[in-house]
Amino acid sequence: MRPPLPRLHAITDERIARRADLDAVARALADGGGSDLAFHARGRELTGLEHYRLSVQLSNLPSFLFINDRLDIALAVPAAGVQLGSNSLPVAAARALHPLWWIGKSVHDLAEAEAARAEGADYLVIGPVYATASHPLRNPLGVAQLRKIATAAGDLPVIAIGGITVNRVREVRNSGAYGIAAIRAFWDDAEPELTVRRMREELVA
Repeated sequence: MRPPLPRLHAITDERIARRADLDAVARALADGGGSDLAFHARGRELTGLEHYRLSVQLSNLPSFLFINDRLDIALAVPAAGVQLGSNSLPVAAARALHPLWWIGKSVHDLAEAEAARAEGADYLVIGPVYATASHPLRNPLGVAQLRKIATAAGDLPVIAIGGITVNRVREVRNSGAYGIAAIRAFWDDAEPELTVRRMREELVA
């Protein structure tokens, strides 16, 4: 039986994957997030070997592991879930590889959300909700649009991403988000364990 979808999603990028303190920060995040935390091994410019080693490193922690795009690595580690983008394999193809994976789809507007729901995704990652340095050319959706997409998603859990901070968690939760995903808000925080605990509290308060 599949466990509940984590509410907190700590996503890596190439910079974070290559940091010397990756293991220490990841352990602090895992201590704060527990079963409500999923690590996303992601890095579009990582080599296959780098992505695999990152995934193995994160899989040794007491939190869930999700793999972005690389389904071969998700099978090899193994992972609890995968995150698909617009250029990834279809949801059905991922489901055929592992029927118990949580399979998420990244979407940026209402039309993409409706298509992902029809495709059979288990959850949606929606953003950017706020302006973010990770995608400086994308216009932020704002919480009103997040609410509209979350309503259209129905019973699909919605994970908000893009400019999420501790102070914004309750706002996105009140706009229909089941959980949040972030890069810098987790990995670059001076007190990662405390921050993830506060985010967890804001989501379930």
